[in-house]
Amino acid sequence: MAGDAREALLDRCVNLLKEGGFSQLSLREIASGAGTSHRMLLYHFGSREGLLTEVVRRVEAEQRAALADLAAELDDPVEVSRRFWRRLADPALAPAERLFFEIYAHALFDKSWTDSFRASVIAAWAGPVEELFTHFGWAGPEARRRARLSLAATRGLLLDLLITGDRDVLDAAAELFAELITAPPPTGA
Repeated sequence: MAGDAREALLDRCVNLLKEGGFSQLSLREIASGAGTSHRMLLYHFGSREGLLTEVVRRVEAEQRAALADLAAELDDPVEVSRRFWRRLADPALAPAERLFFEIYAHALFDKSWTDSFRASVIAAWAGPVEELFTHFGWAGPEARRRARLSLAATRGLLLDLLITGDRDVLDAAAELFAELITAPPPTGA
C-alpha cells in the first residue's frame, strides 16, 4: 500500500513538473502544488533532492518507453530518430529537461544524493539504444558505439536547444545527425 501511495504522489509531482517546472521551488512549495505536505514528501523520498531524482527517473523511463514504441512501430531508423527528436524538443518537456540537466550538473560534482542518478544516467539508456541499433542491423561493438554517440549527441543538441532556443537550426542538426548515425559504415571499414 505504501508503494502505491508513493507512486501516486510521484505521479502528482511529475504532473506538477510538466505543468511548469519546480527546480527553484522549496519542498513545501512542491508539496503544496502536488496537494500534499512536505512531511509526506520527506517520508516517501527522503529529501527534496531524492524527490527530484525520482521525478527525473520517472520522466526518463517514460522517454525510453516512447523510444521503444517508435522503434516497434517504424522500420526506418532515420524516422525513429526524427520523431523522437520532435518529442524531446517539445517545449512542454522543457521543465523536465531543465531539471534533468540541473541534476546532471550536481552529479558532475559527486553530490552524494546523485549516486543513483550517476549509476543510471548512461546505463539506463545505453542498453536500450544499443538494442535499437541492433534491431536496425548493426551488431556488437558498432551498435554500442553508435548508441553512445547518439546518447551524447542528442543530449548536447537538447542542451543547446534549452539554452539558445534555436529550434530551426537544431532541428536541422538533429536531422543531419539522424542521417549520419544511421548511415552504413563505409565499404571496407
